[in-house]
Amino acid sequence: MRHIILPIVIIACVSSHTSAQNRIGTGEVDKLYKSTCASCHGEDLKGGLGGSLLTIDTWKQVGKTTSFLDYVKEGNLEMGMPAFGGALSDPQIRSLEIYIDEMRQSAARDGATLVEAHDGVYSAGGYQFTVETIVAETNKPWSIAFLLDGNALVADRDGDLQVLKDGQLSKPIANTPEVWARGQGGLLEVALHPEYAKNGWVYLSFSESGGKVAGKVAGMTKVVRGRIVNHEWTDQEVLFETPLKFHRSSGAHFGSRFVFKDGYLFFGIGDRGAQDMAQDLNAPNGKIHRIHDDGRVPKDNPFVDVPNAYPTIWTYGNRNPQGLDLHPATGELWESEHGPRGGDEINVIERENNYGWPVITYGMNYNGKPITAITEKEGMEQPKHYWTPSIAVCGIDFYEGDVFSDWQNDLLVAGLASQELHRLEVEDGKVLSDQIILHGIGRIRDVASGPDGFIYLLLDRPGKIVRLVPVQ
Repeated sequence: MRHIILPIVIIACVSSHTSAQNRIGTGEVDKLYKSTCASCHGEDLKGGLGGSLLTIDTWKQVGKTTSFLDYVKEGNLEMGMPAFGGALSDPQIRSLEIYIDEMRQSAARDGATLVEAHDGVYSAGGYQFTVETIVAETNKPWSIAFLLDGNALVADRDGDLQVLKDGQLSKPIANTPEVWARGQGGLLEVALHPEYAKNGWVYLSFSESGGKVAGKVAGMTKVVRGRIVNHEWTDQEVLFETPLKFHRSSGAHFGSRFVFKDGYLFFGIGDRGAQDMAQDLNAPNGKIHRIHDDGRVPKDNPFVDVPNAYPTIWTYGNRNPQGLDLHPATGELWESEHGPRGGDEINVIERENNYGWPVITYGMNYNGKPITAITEKEGMEQPKHYWTPSIAVCGIDFYEGDVFSDWQNDLLVAGLASQELHRLEVEDGKVLSDQIILHGIGRIRDVASGPDGFIYLLLDRPGKIVRLVPVQ
């Protein structure tokens, strides 16, 4: 039996994915609430004949005795709660639970203390720091990779790969691959081979259109590597690409991000807006993939011998991976993943596991219609942490520097629509706490620990590159 899980309380503003954020309190679920629940609990959820749904106390009766689903289905005459099992389906009841979570957290946000600057100085996580602008105006920076000389490569969503040096972005490197910049697609990731000093390999992932599918231009995530010589992209090798039949016209859910480990390259691909494909082992959509760092398919991949299965699959049921990083001490592979309206996730990625999308989720459709009634199922992994409402989770990075020494091995998590930087304390494969350490400076696309120990952030809308610098 699944009991209600209340996410870790955060004393700060929690908002959501751009689409989800704009829909809180709207859609089919709002109509359902008003037609079914408002007569007792009030249109504003503050109570009437029944109690308020905006305070945690009123949930204790449910959370400690039975699941929300069973409570609503079966009712409780002693508490004055009628049974709705004959009037509401299980998915509808689940959508109401998400709706109440949204509204409860939105109400808490209105009175919360935000992480704000005082005379340009922020205080969070035991440190005082400033946000120093490195590049004041750029386009759509999506990824950064630090070079051995302290400079960095910056990948822009629209296709430019540039060098960041002395606070300036160079002209674009010549002859980089043409990208299909559509929606969430474009130049997605740049990373250096672990032995870059010896071999010079630079890795890129991007969305590429292979042609038309059903009469529409379509695209899919692709991975290549090459070298940069005299400010020109050269020696390109294709490491991963899919047949045209897997390309889709949607501009959603390309995933990506890279992790190198033991000679292997891990990367994610989203479901490309076709959610059921995340459970289909015959398709690359909605998966974490594993290849040798030269593009070969490992012979010990979990599904390599399964007839018709896509051989590079490492895990499946991943809606839209947005961040990947290795825990510095344990070597665990951690992932951030976009949920729908609610249910952004942090996962530990392990061989052959099924992470559940769309069979289980802590979210619902953007229009307020339910996706599923269940949040857990045997054989499917639970997230280590999740957000409902969504924060529009994006890039992640385990902090390994000395400047913010108390944060070593903490997981830094970027939020887009929420415009937040979260610090998750992690121990023994669990998330112990979630603290917002920065809020309101822009949509944070990626976060990275620099070789100088400072924390670098890539912002879009407006495009900026900034870093956190402690105040002495």
